[in-house]
Amino acid sequence: MPNDHALILAPFSDNQLARLRLELGVTYQSWMDSRKLYGPDELAQRLLEENCSVLVIESDFAFAEMFEQVPGLRFVGICRAATNQVDVEAATKCGIVVVNTPGRNARAVAEHTLGLMLALARKIPQSHNYVRDGSWQDPTEPYTTLRGIELHGRTVGIIGLGAIGLLVAEICHALGMNVLGYDPYSDPDLAYLCKVELDDLLARADFVDVHVPLTAETQGMLNAGRLALMKPTAYLVSASDTGVFDGNALAEALAEKRIAGAAVDVFESHPVSPQSPLLALDNVVLTPHIGGATEETVERHSRMMADDILRFRNGRRPLNLVNPDAWSPDACAEGS
Repeated sequence: MPNDHALILAPFSDNQLARLRLELGVTYQSWMDSRKLYGPDELAQRLLEENCSVLVIESDFAFAEMFEQVPGLRFVGICRAATNQVDVEAATKCGIVVVNTPGRNARAVAEHTLGLMLALARKIPQSHNYVRDGSWQDPTEPYTTLRGIELHGRTVGIIGLGAIGLLVAEICHALGMNVLGYDPYSDPDLAYLCKVELDDLLARADFVDVHVPLTAETQGMLNAGRLALMKPTAYLVSASDTGVFDGNALAEALAEKRIAGAAVDVFESHPVSPQSPLLALDNVVLTPHIGGATEETVERHSRMMADDILRFRNGRRPLNLVNPDAWSPDACAEGS
């Protein structure tokens, strides 16, 4: 494919861009720098003007109306695990290979989850504010008012045993925690992980960590009834979509101290609505959807994507192929 050209709109590492440029033309414009997301017609026009056969996105959308306008497009890469921003069926009909980057931010989100657990357990945000705001007048007062708990010996219940959940389990086990897990679709062979039913997990865990995608099955999974199963000393930690739990029920449980606290990284809107009841509570830790925001996440998805672009370009099946029906050994040569 001597005239191959790629338009990369996702954040991408310099070393992987250099690697790609040894074999094909590359236009790089991260949406994080431009703060621009393309509409379908505008994106199609850009691809046509630059004669692109490869498109790499993170937050842009790629649907049928765009594919139909760009007959030379052969490869769409998504720098995410989720593929809902691409019409995969339409891409397949057009003979366009779709590739994603599963697990790209698993380590980052798992470590962020640990940070949230520690922030709750040791009241770190409250302690910071206590010192910063000049409240620390009595040298001994914080030993009682800000006394926390240790993670060692506590029980963590992990809902969702995918890449993130299993890394959280590994980290928590290393800290000496008892590890419970719930996932009807995963059965990992780990001696330290005890699989239980969801209601049992909620009733037993000191920390409930939620790591499931939003699906028809998980929508509203943690409703008022299920939240009521949690111990009053337990904490909820969620880096999953807010649709997984009932937001009003969670806010009420926190306000009434029916659970000890919660940490949330994903909200119904970004930025969070000023009317969110969570903002008025003192037993929550809120972070601005940064669970996966690490330099290593960008490097990881850049390497995974560059690997698959080069495999495709050289007539080899991409490792993270989403739509195998669009693949043939000659797919990379079509339209070039």
